[in-house]
Amino acid sequence: MEDCIFCKIVKGEIPSCKVYEDDNFRAIMDIAPANAGHVIILPKVHAANVFELDDEYASKVFVVAKKIAKALKEELGCDGVNILQNNGTAAGQTVFHFHMHVIPRYDNDTVNVKWQPQTVAIEDVAKMAERIANRL
Repeated sequence: MEDCIFCKIVKGEIPSCKVYEDDNFRAIMDIAPANAGHVIILPKVHAANVFELDDEYASKVFVVAKKIAKALKEELGCDGVNILQNNGTAAGQTVFHFHMHVIPRYDNDTVNVKWQPQTVAIEDVAKMAERIANRL
């Protein structure tokens, strides 16, 4: 996509601080990080979100995320990592090129990736699980 900032980064048209690259992905430091060391994994093909992402890329992105998470743990000594990916404005997506975040986490840091658990009747959960399973 001509106007996609992540496509331009992948092509090297916009400078970035690369931490990883292979035939399918480029991983860069986030310039507006949740915590120092925040990495973004970008596929080298454009897909706006997970719904458009080719199965081959989808099957490989978590392998890259694991490598990066391990390197962050070793280098930064973080207490944990968040590996997350947002799809759609309602989910917090702001750049519409699939990307996965790997965020180093520390006990008592200020990063907020939490929600308030809801109470749902088990019967409703079971019915929903069946409906979803029928679509797979």
